[in-house]
Amino acid sequence: MTVRNAGRPASSVGPVRQAGNSDYTDLARMVKSAGLMRRRYGYYWTKLVCVPVVVAAAVVLFIVIGDTWWQMFTGVLFAVLFTQIAFLGHDAAHRQIFRSGRWNDWVSLILGDLFVGMSYGWWQHKHTRHHANPNMIGSDPDIDLPVIAFTPEQAARERPPFARWVISHQGVFFYPVLLLEGVSLHASSVYRVFHREPLARRPVEIALLLIRILGYLALVFLVLSPDKGAVFLAVQLGVFGFYMGVSFAPNHKGMPLVPHDMRLDFLRRQVMMSRDIRGNWFVDVAMGGLNYQIEHHLFPSMARPYLKHAAPIIAAYCRGHDVPYVQTGLWASYGIVLRYINRVGLGEHDPFACPLLEMRQSI
Repeated sequence: MTVRNAGRPASSVGPVRQAGNSDYTDLARMVKSAGLMRRRYGYYWTKLVCVPVVVAAAVVLFIVIGDTWWQMFTGVLFAVLFTQIAFLGHDAAHRQIFRSGRWNDWVSLILGDLFVGMSYGWWQHKHTRHHANPNMIGSDPDIDLPVIAFTPEQAARERPPFARWVISHQGVFFYPVLLLEGVSLHASSVYRVFHREPLARRPVEIALLLIRILGYLALVFLVLSPDKGAVFLAVQLGVFGFYMGVSFAPNHKGMPLVPHDMRLDFLRRQVMMSRDIRGNWFVDVAMGGLNYQIEHHLFPSMARPYLKHAAPIIAAYCRGHDVPYVQTGLWASYGIVLRYINRVGLGEHDPFACPLLEMRQSI
């Protein structure tokens, strides 16, 4: 099985042992006693109030600037704004804002469907499976994509000639293809709300998505001529998709892939498949707290401001329990992802040692 433990040689991965949930329980007790599971109502209410205010200001700016090619810069502004709102919706979906699940759900619906144009129900279904089994082959939807292969088995699948050529050059195309991610997110959302699969609050999601998508298109083409409007949408959707992609890609790509039949305790399943990104306050804001991916996976309901405070506690705990805790710089993480994707696409059937599988076989 092809796996990479990014940034570390295979021999550096400590023993994979089944310790039940006792290790995680002890860690959770430490984190809670440090006060890191408290709610941050002031922090989140400030952000929630700012969302409609900033969006309204951006719309007014768009109307005032009028029918000019300078609006392409406004498209970048909208892309960044929508991504930051999506991060806030992500926090609500993980119950980080309110104690009430109902309140969090409605905040996610309004932020995701109405402001961003992404279905909360579609995202929740997909993201829940990812959190349950990060990087597990056959279970994690984030490593089962139609245009990118993450394992030699995926790369070897029967595909049309052009698709095979793209996969074999996926190291080149990985980051450029993220420019299409914005369109994909909107399209997947619309498909899900009109599909027959179960979806809570379907009428609400349909109404909010239609208001957002049709209202946004009407605004764009009422202010801009057709040619400028088309380019504006291309810029906004491209930057939005790219920004979303480069915020999520460093978190797990290039970390160990888990065979479907392998069982690990919760602590190791979450830590060993995730990667933290070092940085400063700007990285924290730009990535919406997703740079603390290990902490987020261990404590999904932890408020975003506490993640950086939990990181040193969790890192020290992992060192004391021989659990690999991987942290790297942002640009280094992009390089790791690119090299891994490229080697898989080139068809190297064993490009990396599989530390998890090797250790399991040696027991």
